[in-house]
Amino acid sequence: MASVQDYKRRIRSVRNTRKITRAMELVAAAKLRRAQVRIESMRPYADTMRELIAGVGRAAGSVRGLPLLESRETVEKVLVVPLTGDRGLAGAFNAQVTRRAFALERQLQGDGLEVRWLAVGKKGRSTLTFRRRPLDGTFVNGEVDRVVLVYNTFVSALTQTVTQQDILPIAPDLLETDAEERSDDALRGDFLFEPEPEEILARLLPVYVETQVYRALLESSASEQGARMTAMRNASKNAGEMIDRLSLEMNRARQAAITQEILEIVAGAEALS
Repeated sequence: MASVQDYKRRIRSVRNTRKITRAMELVAAAKLRRAQVRIESMRPYADTMRELIAGVGRAAGSVRGLPLLESRETVEKVLVVPLTGDRGLAGAFNAQVTRRAFALERQLQGDGLEVRWLAVGKKGRSTLTFRRRPLDGTFVNGEVDRVVLVYNTFVSALTQTVTQQDILPIAPDLLETDAEERSDDALRGDFLFEPEPEEILARLLPVYVETQVYRALLESSASEQGARMTAMRNASKNAGEMIDRLSLEMNRARQAAITQEILEIVAGAEALS
């Protein structure tokens, strides 16, 4: 059995750890509030951008010649971009993204496609490097046929949903939204476009892609802080339970030591008598 001093050292160590986890929980909570405000402000903008492109797309006579809308007849190379954090101590935040990314890799390779990687976040980069996946830093236009983002969508501090989103090429159904099914009357009716809708669309599509990537980064950032706050709260709770258990064991050890000393005194007194 461990001595009373051993229990005291362990209790002191766990208390110091609990101070750290509580501090990290407070920091994550503050960062989460700011990240949540950003993502809640970003979502309406991203949705409106999608509606605007749909409206211009319906007005355009032809969308041929727009590279971001071109789907290759033969898809051979797919770029997978997992969005992870730079730090750990966030529960399953990083692991569930990399798990989904590797599952996607197995699926794509099963279809005979070449998978290329571009990591966002130190944790994702270290995981891919450890598994000896070659990482690409830059791309020239046309090097890949499809780009997929894998990231956590923020739902709440307790819930983050892993999302797999095709970024390129842009899905054709983006331009096929039925105006009669839309709730936004601002995009209905007849409009005069200057310049032509095709030129406006050519300018909007890169902005749309940037918006989707930025939205994914904000979702991932908010999810990371929520996951870290929850993980640190659970760690603090577990530390408190461990302190209670160690304190009980320490009291038992102290009581056992006192009992042993009493027995030794009684035995010594009996021997002298």
